[in-house]
Amino acid sequence: MTGSTESSTTPAACCGGSADPAPAARPRFWSVDEHLADVLAAVGPLPAIELRLLDAQGCALDEDVLADGDLPPFDNSSMDGYALRTADTAGATAEYPSVLSVVGDIAAGAGDLPKVGPGQAARIMTGAPVPPGARAVAPVEWTDGGSGSGQAADAMAAPVEDEEVRVLRPVSEGAHIRRRGSDVAAGSRVLEAGTRLGPAQLGLLAAIGRATVKVRPRPRVVVLSTGSELVQPGEPVGPGQIADSNSFTLTAAARDAGAIAYRVGGVPDDAARLRAVLEDQLGRADLIVTSGGVSVGAYDVVKEVFESYGGVDFRRLRMQPGKPQGFGRIGAGVAGPGGAGVPLLALPGNPVSAYISFELFVRPVIRTMLGAPDVHRPVVRALCPAALHSPAGRRQFLRGRYDAAAGVVEPVGGAGSHLVGALARADCLITVPEDVTELPAGSEVDVVLLGG
Repeated sequence: MTGSTESSTTPAACCGGSADPAPAARPRFWSVDEHLADVLAAVGPLPAIELRLLDAQGCALDEDVLADGDLPPFDNSSMDGYALRTADTAGATAEYPSVLSVVGDIAAGAGDLPKVGPGQAARIMTGAPVPPGARAVAPVEWTDGGSGSGQAADAMAAPVEDEEVRVLRPVSEGAHIRRRGSDVAAGSRVLEAGTRLGPAQLGLLAAIGRATVKVRPRPRVVVLSTGSELVQPGEPVGPGQIADSNSFTLTAAARDAGAIAYRVGGVPDDAARLRAVLEDQLGRADLIVTSGGVSVGAYDVVKEVFESYGGVDFRRLRMQPGKPQGFGRIGAGVAGPGGAGVPLLALPGNPVSAYISFELFVRPVIRTMLGAPDVHRPVVRALCPAALHSPAGRRQFLRGRYDAAAGVVEPVGGAGSHLVGALARADCLITVPEDVTELPAGSEVDVVLLGG
């Protein structure tokens, strides 16, 4: 992991005297891209595990899945009706129907099947196996349903012993039969490694008989916010206090990214309390995300606690909002794969700064841990009808509303890092590069899409 400051040296003593100490080097400012690359270089997909199907929802497959057998596993009827030989229905009309003897009833799941010979039919239900000798299925509404007169309704009547059925029209070869293996053939690849498992994919796995599957698990993300000024939503807000919104925003964002996220309530500015909470959470975390305490405030204890673990850098980035960031691992030798420690990203405390920092840095980490192919949010180009202003040397991220049909993006609210009302109305981030301080109205800009 790259260090966050540049070192300085003190000149050696010269001519018997001692030199004055050199001035401390100015702290390094990281670019957004440098910080992101450093963070992603330190994480990778979580080790694959075998999970039961419903526990694997949202995970990415770690293997190609092949079908052990055919799907459907046998020829079956797609309609309620009569299984028959097509030759027996040639020339059938409502006036001159084909009259067939009914030799049995076949329900879904039946194992003992009657044989259908010339001049015979078997009543059959949807999904039931097609009996030997039958070449097609006549839907019940193509028959009289065994009533002896007229066209039947589209529902089967109760079984009638020794009944006959009148077929009112010809039936083509293979009609209304779902052939064995017509959906999935034995030995074929049904899902590729990397596929995200949603309801349809889990249904397919169940259909081919898989009870478990090997996947990249969803990372477990612990989210906590720090600050003695925080109170929980619903509690009285006293002087100088604010409701803790960051932990809710970031927990929801982690779940949206595909993680299993655990929210920890606000932790006060107390080093012993913060350390105790962290120690308690290390056992269930693949990633820890904090907000608050990464600036230069005199009462911030986050740096003190994290730096005591070693391996955590606090950095200043050339971006707005979100300049202060922290990144590293804690719990080395105890937690994490091979005892390497749990990755930690410490975000700023201002709500907009925290959320934008999550989108730029934390979400790609979660997607990387998932083994997902789409690590980054999509970026498009759009015209901005408003003039934009940005501080020199900072990559500005403004909230916006994107109109895909028109190819236009409109800023929402101001640049303040506390404007959560504007953030809630935004569906994208408008990016102004570091070397640009002004963009005239109508300029083309990069837009980071947040939805979907």
